[in-house]
Amino acid sequence: MRAMEIYRNGIFAGILTEENRKNYTYQYDDVYFNDGSKVAISLTLPKTQQKYKSEFLFPFFFNMLSEGVNKKLQITQLKIDENDNFGLLMATAQQDTVGAITVKPIPQK
Repeated sequence: MRAMEIYRNGIFAGILTEENRKNYTYQYDDVYFNDGSKVAISLTLPKTQQKYKSEFLFPFFFNMLSEGVNKKLQITQLKIDENDNFGLLMATAQQDTVGAITVKPIPQK
């Protein structure tokens, strides 16, 4: 199992977890979820429910990944399996992302 903290504009919003490559969850943090002034991290992950499950990496997070030549360069330099989208997200979305979302990997125990 791997997990990462999700931040929106530097504010902790929730946890994205990969149980295996066919089981993902995103759960809003209690404080973030209950604060009406905090918006959802994505239109596809609205704050109408606190926990979401998926059989694949949520499209919102998948779309944060590079494509084409940039992706090939990243997987080569970072030595990440080209099919490991979760690992690539963990390695590349910690800073300087295009949008408001950044991640912080949670060390495995």
